[in-house]
Amino acid sequence: MEYKGPGRVVDFGDLNPDEQFLIKEAVEARKFAYCPYSKFAVGAAIRTADNIVYRGCNVESSVYTPSVCAERTAVCKAVSEGQRKIISVAVIAYQGDAFTSPCGVCRQVLSEFGGSKLQIYMTKPESTDVLCVSLEELLPLAFSHEYLLNNTQ
Repeated sequence: MEYKGPGRVVDFGDLNPDEQFLIKEAVEARKFAYCPYSKFAVGAAIRTADNIVYRGCNVESSVYTPSVCAERTAVCKAVSEGQRKIISVAVIAYQGDAFTSPCGVCRQVLSEFGGSKLQIYMTKPESTDVLCVSLEELLPLAFSHEYLLNNTQ
């Protein structure tokens, strides 16, 4: 696959075992996606600083607005278990010739718990091409909680 954009495309076999495991967990999470309206199944897996992996899938609602993306599902699972620091995330979906990237809302939520150096791996369920990118590359001007803490006006 020819790709022009941030990050780099690598072969799945060149990733370390932890990265491969994270992607495999996201592939498994995708199988549980509830997407009867869009038919666009997404799986995600996040790794916390404590080396715990949480899975998430997208969950749709017939009125769309309350639908939840896979990445935010995984983050909410981690946070609800007391985890506050995410170090990497894998996003798995099938989108023709493109990599499926976290949406803007998910990028901002990932920024809250992962920061700009968060590593993101994007691929398709059965692909060997993996896009590796930092959150900073996807969201260069993220709104940070530090802005709220340092607001003196």
